[in-house]
Amino acid sequence: MNEKALQRLEYGKIKEALEEYAVSYLGKRQIAELLPLTKMSVVRAKLDETAEAKSLLQYGASVPIPSLEGMENILELLGTGYVFSEKDFMHMHQFLTSCAQLMRYMAAKSGAAPHISSYAASMYTMDALKSEIERCIRHGQVADSASKELMKVRKRLAVFEERLKSKLDSLMSRHRSILQEHVLSARNGRYVLPVKKEHRKLVKGTVLDESASGQTVYIEPAEVMTIQFELTGLKAEEAREELKVLSDLTALAESSEQQLLTNIETVGTYDFIFAKAKYALAIGGSNVELNDQGIIDLREAKHPLLSRPMVPLNFVIGRRYKSLIITGPNTGGKTLTLKTVGLLTVMAQSGVLVPVREGSLLSVFNHLAVDIGDGQSIEHALSTFSAHIRNVNEMLQFADRSTLILIDEMASGTDPGEGVGLSVAILEELHRRGSTVVATTHFTEIKNFADATPGFENARMEFDTDTLQPLYRLRIGEAGQSYAFLIALKLGLPAGLIERSREITARGLPDSLPQGTQAPGPEPDEAPAADTDDPQEETTRVPASLSSSEKKKEPEDAGELVSVGPRIFQLGDCVYIAYLGRTGIVFETEDARGNVGVMIQNQKFKINQKRLKLHIESEELYPDNYDLDIVFETKENRKKRKLMGRKHAPGVTIEMKSEE
Repeated sequence: MNEKALQRLEYGKIKEALEEYAVSYLGKRQIAELLPLTKMSVVRAKLDETAEAKSLLQYGASVPIPSLEGMENILELLGTGYVFSEKDFMHMHQFLTSCAQLMRYMAAKSGAAPHISSYAASMYTMDALKSEIERCIRHGQVADSASKELMKVRKRLAVFEERLKSKLDSLMSRHRSILQEHVLSARNGRYVLPVKKEHRKLVKGTVLDESASGQTVYIEPAEVMTIQFELTGLKAEEAREELKVLSDLTALAESSEQQLLTNIETVGTYDFIFAKAKYALAIGGSNVELNDQGIIDLREAKHPLLSRPMVPLNFVIGRRYKSLIITGPNTGGKTLTLKTVGLLTVMAQSGVLVPVREGSLLSVFNHLAVDIGDGQSIEHALSTFSAHIRNVNEMLQFADRSTLILIDEMASGTDPGEGVGLSVAILEELHRRGSTVVATTHFTEIKNFADATPGFENARMEFDTDTLQPLYRLRIGEAGQSYAFLIALKLGLPAGLIERSREITARGLPDSLPQGTQAPGPEPDEAPAADTDDPQEETTRVPASLSSSEKKKEPEDAGELVSVGPRIFQLGDCVYIAYLGRTGIVFETEDARGNVGVMIQNQKFKINQKRLKLHIESEELYPDNYDLDIVFETKENRKKRKLMGRKHAPGVTIEMKSEE
């Protein structure tokens, strides 16, 4: 799978967490090399193995996974001519003993865990090697009984060592008065007497060393030279016999190299499987159903790397629609939803149980493409938009029916009009290829496109308009809004600034109309020919690539004209006046003549409803119970109206400009 996509989903952090549960170098190595699998039958087998291991751990079983301490070094040196040491054989013996325990344990669990118990059935007890190690190595040393020759040598050594000890004790007693200290010392493996320098001639022998101060000389007495010489020869003979024993053991181990290798690899596999099982217990991981048709049905899913509690995610795609457009406020959980879907998918394809409720369904994909984050690079000075396009271009190299594509913030980083058009074209192409697509956006045009196009669906992140807090719940089948104004107000932005922002959003930024003039253009009864014949029908535009038979409801994209039925404009609706090329806000609903009051750039006009097209509904612009007088009346008039509402105010009048 795409390495960049895995990085953006923080797949590496999952592997780091798994490694904490592995106890052997081989288990950790398998985790480090872990990648999502793409063959469904293999993925199914790996998930079932992990589920079995989790079940064993869940019921309190203590699984005897052997330690691989020292075994990596042994494997590397087998067959190289190296003779293993006593310590090496101690590691080998402990490993073989633990392997036998594991084999017995798994044989007893074959009914409860048939998949993972089968691995142990392929292991070897290697009784001959184990018994020979027990016979030859004891307490980390080559045993006397390892060979007859070794036993003979060690018996002679014992005799000469006893003779040497007796002779040295006698010499120590005889020369007590001239010794610097009454302790035997050794120099170059030979016993010496620590004699005071001035008495050195009183002891017959060879000076082997002297102290740093020169006050003590270390003399090997002539009476023990012969004995020590014999001992040196016997010790050399002992070493030769020990080496012979170790060499024979090494040859026996090398003859069992394949069996030893099989056992080591199997133990590494068990360590890997049970590391995944322990991690599953830690995150509440469960097994999932699989398919290869792009169908995902997550129930109460959670992001495994999230440190704080997460509102469980319920997510569905792939049956009625293969492309889902998610909208909602910033910090509302849109990006987290993308990451959760993507990360759980690659985890499952890696044989890792995922934090979902039982019965959840995931699809196995051959390819994964992720465009999350602005992707900017200081080194290459890439803009957000350039990064998006680069990512999309990479997607198009391999996108097909077995591809999961996750795109965050479509149409961002460039001119909204062009960005929306490009985004829609990209979505159409990905849909044509059959890819499974989940994307987030703030743009109404993309929401409308998804609402109007078969195979697409909208979803929104829920938002509490009373507390102005995101609820982090995904509601599929509904389009949302950003709540930018409400959130900005909640975060302390001045109310006046928010009010002005609403006005700019509603009316756009056209050139100012001359004060006191009527909107230019033909009279209401001289409507352009492009309008519909029926004055009660609204005309809107949709992409030319969509036929009218594909509509679910009217989109707001530019394109061919399609009649979608009557429209009654509501107070606060943002409407588009085509012959002016401007937007305005409805301040007065339609009268008997079909004229609607529209405020443009703080000027109020009466325009026939045939010349108006809905741009943004009032409920998308303003929260419930919003005081529209803030938009339609001057600040001075609002103050006067509040004053008159509280008491009689002589001389206070409210002036209203006449509308032509």
